[in-house]
Amino acid sequence: MSPDSGPPSDPDLVEISLLDLPVALWAASQEHANELIREFTLIAASQSEEDHQRVPRQLTQLIEALNREYGMTSGEQEAQLAAAAAAGVESIPALRFRVPPGVSEAAVALGAMLDEADAYCKAGRHLLTLATPPEQVRFRNWYLDEFVRQVDGQPPRPWPEYPA
Repeated sequence: MSPDSGPPSDPDLVEISLLDLPVALWAASQEHANELIREFTLIAASQSEEDHQRVPRQLTQLIEALNREYGMTSGEQEAQLAAAAAAGVESIPALRFRVPPGVSEAAVALGAMLDEADAYCKAGRHLLTLATPPEQVRFRNWYLDEFVRQVDGQPPRPWPEYPA
């Protein structure tokens, strides 16, 4: 199966196209998100049930749920992006996903949770990871917004056209 395909016989899947995806920005965003998730996972693992630091636990639970529910729909795309980053490719003209419509709600939930995680980072307490840099926040918003918009039937919006 190619990265641009999915199970062709499932009419319930929605095709999502991410156009002109900037590979270096994706790689930097992935690195930052991975650092944040690692740190939050460590915090969540060391907390008792009575702790009031709910963001790390919620974030790690959301990441686990997303991987469980949608991980199989994005593995090839992640591999394509990683290969493009390793090869120094500037952008990918079109990265396609075939996903269930529920991915829209998951994208909204993930975006809200990552915004909350950034607020947690900005508070400067208990974390080494800094808040997500502005251009990476913009990229994250575009990436997640495209799933929401396209599930709603709107056409893809290329990265360069996303508002600054």
